[in-house]
Amino acid sequence: MRLIILALLSAAVPVAAAAADENFIRLKQAPGVEQVQANCSVCHSLDYVQMNSTFLSASAWDAEIAKMINVYGAPINATDLDTIGNYLKANYGK
Repeated sequence: MRLIILALLSAAVPVAAAAADENFIRLKQAPGVEQVQANCSVCHSLDYVQMNSTFLSASAWDAEIAKMINVYGAPINATDLDTIGNYLKANYGK
């Protein structure tokens, strides 16, 4: 019985990995994308960037970044702050 369960679980892993690849969020390729991917995806899916882009202005992105750090405790490296903010405002601001 254990062998059957292990076989089923082993078969499920590649299927889950393939599904994750299909749903991978691809952000716009521009300076700063690496910092956004590395810092923001630690806490949430990158689709939040795309979802919020429809209504966030430059000042609103600054407020969001501050909220992520000050309220939610996002471990964003201080050297990446300007790069992340500039990327979001240039590529996903309204």
